[in-house]
Amino acid sequence: MKKNITMLFSFMLLASMLLAACAPAAPAEKVEVTFWHAYGTGSAEELALAKVLEAAATDMPQYKINVLQIPFADIYNKYRTDVAAGGGPDFFVAPNDSLGDDARAGLIADITELTKGKFDGVNQLGIDGMSLDGKVYGVPESLKAVTMWYNKSMLPEAPKTTDELLAAMEAGTPVSVNYGCYHAYGFYSAFGGNIFDDSWKVVADQGTGVVDAFTFLNTAYQLQKTAGWAMNDSDGLAPFTEGKIAAIFNGNWAMADYKKVLGDNLGVAPLPAGPAGPAKPMLGVDGFYVNPNSANQAAAVEVALYLSNAKSQTVMMTEAGHVPVRTDVKISDPLIQGLVDAFNVGATIRPQVPELGKYWSNFCGPDAIYEKGVTPAQFVTDAVAGANK
Repeated sequence: MKKNITMLFSFMLLASMLLAACAPAAPAEKVEVTFWHAYGTGSAEELALAKVLEAAATDMPQYKINVLQIPFADIYNKYRTDVAAGGGPDFFVAPNDSLGDDARAGLIADITELTKGKFDGVNQLGIDGMSLDGKVYGVPESLKAVTMWYNKSMLPEAPKTTDELLAAMEAGTPVSVNYGCYHAYGFYSAFGGNIFDDSWKVVADQGTGVVDAFTFLNTAYQLQKTAGWAMNDSDGLAPFTEGKIAAIFNGNWAMADYKKVLGDNLGVAPLPAGPAGPAKPMLGVDGFYVNPNSANQAAAVEVALYLSNAKSQTVMMTEAGHVPVRTDVKISDPLIQGLVDAFNVGATIRPQVPELGKYWSNFCGPDAIYEKGVTPAQFVTDAVAGANK
């Protein structure tokens, strides 16, 4: 009797073990990551991002991505305030305008180790734009810089040099050059000038390159002002899309507005080269930054790498006009290809040094040349003195 009871107990134990082994495992708890972006409500960027996030929910079921939209004018301030208070999202996407300042302030995480070996297929320009002092602070997503946009029905071929541009303007071709110090930055190298030396001292008065660049810009400005053509990208947007301006200098963030109206008549080209070589505008890189407060930094990086993989960048390119930072994305739009070609030939990574502030605070008043008659040589001398005092 006792033997039978023992056998029965053993059988029941074995059966329960088999049932437990066959029972479906409890679903693993999802890792939650919070992601902020500043794409406008209803914009092509927001709609494209929604598609990418929908695909991520299917392809990465181990993560729950909580998304919050922050107006672009507020995102940096809100992020910095929240992080300084110990909070903030796990990661967010933004241009690299202040990567250096945020990295030095400890507001974005060093993700060098988390991204090691994971940037295959990414343009080195993008990696450099997300780096500072040999450390990686962001996952690159897209590229942007100032180029020349032109209406093929008015200007079949874009001027390739500054001399060709001035000749076209003198002949009556309406062109809207932007004279702001961000837009002008690329022309210094075109004339052989440098704002900084290798140690970030302001040396714009060494040689004549920067002076020659301002002389060229002043010539274009006077032609433009006399003819009554739109004087900057904001003023020129409507005239350009209305067919009153043949060419305009602006970043690729304006491409969607131009393309919507001009369609196949829209062309893009690098900024005209100068006597010393290509113009090299500042190259901006948009990317994903990780919060140093995050307890899920590895997860945030993994999600960011998905949101910037070839599949995701293809969606952002075709539906939102982003210029992919990856070299393995198949590009079919000649405008996107033109931008990639322009950036690879003539662009310089936006400096992430605090000394860049000396440029903004001393070289951003060129109206002294254009409107008040200060010579380019005197303007540069005064700007350098102000920067290095």
